[in-house]
Amino acid sequence: MQQLLPFLLMFVVIYFFMIRPQQKRAKQEKEFENNLKVGDRIITKSGLHGKIAELSEGTVVIETMAGKLKMERSAISMDMSAKLVEKK
Repeated sequence: MQQLLPFLLMFVVIYFFMIRPQQKRAKQEKEFENNLKVGDRIITKSGLHGKIAELSEGTVVIETMAGKLKMERSAISMDMSAKLVEKK
């Protein structure tokens, strides 16, 4: 039993400091993607600024100064878009 205790303790520490926060973050990002709506101002992970023009199941069409671009919903940055909304 004493030999297994350090391994069990390491697993618990890894779970609470690495696995659980990643799962929570993934859940928040999925919720953010599902709550997007037409007219929202966003920033993509690559740094493109735009406004949502159209939404479909897994993709989004954003309107930029250069025109319209079709991208995956997962390409939208939750953190940078939230900062953009806070600046208003």
